[in-house]
Amino acid sequence: MLAPDLQRSIPPLAARRFTLATDLDGTFLGGSDADRARLYHWIEANRASIGLIFVTGRDPDFILSMCRERGLPWPEYVVGDVGTTIAEVTANGIAPLPELEAEIAAAWADSGPRVRAALDGHPGLSLQPTAFRYRVSYDLDAQAFNPSAQAKVEALGLDWLISDDRFFDVLPKGISKGPSIRRLVAHLGIPEDRVLCAGDTLNDFSMLASGLPAVAVGKSEPALTRALAGVRTVHHARAPGAAGILEAVAAFDLHALPTGD
Repeated sequence: MLAPDLQRSIPPLAARRFTLATDLDGTFLGGSDADRARLYHWIEANRASIGLIFVTGRDPDFILSMCRERGLPWPEYVVGDVGTTIAEVTANGIAPLPELEAEIAAAWADSGPRVRAALDGHPGLSLQPTAFRYRVSYDLDAQAFNPSAQAKVEALGLDWLISDDRFFDVLPKGISKGPSIRRLVAHLGIPEDRVLCAGDTLNDFSMLASGLPAVAVGKSEPALTRALAGVRTVHHARAPGAAGILEAVAAFDLHALPTGD
């Protein structure tokens, strides 16, 4: 797989035919082994014309380990931590872009201690151990969960997000995957009609409904499918995961597909 230090020798994203901005779990990592291999090999064979951005709830350390240990194609940029990290992938790792994160940091205003205190012991929420910079995240037990947590978060002037009935994220007001990927696309000068956003759960909603070309891959969370009803820029793929991404590339005529499609 292409190493980060070699990516400087290929064109900037704004000059490529299209850029894939994709969620990981259930999307880029979804589908059969054969479908994933087909997508990944196709990307690597066309790095001069395909850009890659990971837009995920995962943190940078997880992304690095996935690329190094599982052989994923290296992205050029990352929108991580449910949109609260905007970073470039370099030879030294994943480096946040301060000029793009300044608004995120200001909106968060070091709210971690306040959030943890307000939700300490809340029914159905278990604090995740990762020390995120601009978010607090919980594992959610849907049966035990008391929805008063949402009001507690709103009283702090922050946003909450439930996805896949398993995760509860507390985020800076107005910050999520959608606004952050749009901020990065504008910063890089990528034509908006040459971007494909891909996802499968509710934490992808703001990205898929952002007005950029988008795909909800097959087997997406039903709540996401319902929320996207009537959004004309979204392709609802039949195929799950990696195959659903390629289906959308064809539907939007973004790039020639692998031989055989």
